[in-house]
Amino acid sequence: MRYARLQIREPALAEDLVQNTLIAALQSIANFRGESAPVTWLIGILKRQIIDHYRRAAREVSLPVASDGEDSNTDLLERLFAQNGHWVTKPAVWEDPEESLQQEAFLSVLEQCLNGLAGQSGRVFAMREILELEPTEICKDLGLTQSNYWVLMHRARLRLRQCVERGWLTANPADD
Repeated sequence: MRYARLQIREPALAEDLVQNTLIAALQSIANFRGESAPVTWLIGILKRQIIDHYRRAAREVSLPVASDGEDSNTDLLERLFAQNGHWVTKPAVWEDPEESLQQEAFLSVLEQCLNGLAGQSGRVFAMREILELEPTEICKDLGLTQSNYWVLMHRARLRLRQCVERGWLTANPADD
């Protein structure tokens, strides 16, 4: 269940996908050859359930609304970068990333930020970084071009970085 909750923003939907996984596993138990641990087999089925969910969601048309009042991704880029391509405000220093990752509070902020990634960019980011799918497979599954994929990944990473800095890191500017 924890794996599903990390992949899916809505707890009820994560529960449904786990239940669907268990049903699919019971229906195909005869195909389980014991070449891997049962948990590994179940997670493989769950990954497919999650991918199918993202495919269905990709077919739905929705208008993205930024949670902090942003009008568009262009506005985000204009606020973060100056005309010369440098940061408007230098990113905060990450003192010791390994130590931060071990702290439960940081993980909570990170999870909230991941849940806040909206629409297609959130789906693409989750499929690549959490489900560890290859970009070509993601493009095929969601009907994206390679360039559109990379733009969505870039935007998701920018939003994630901004959210983590706002929710966790101090305002110490980076030394460049």
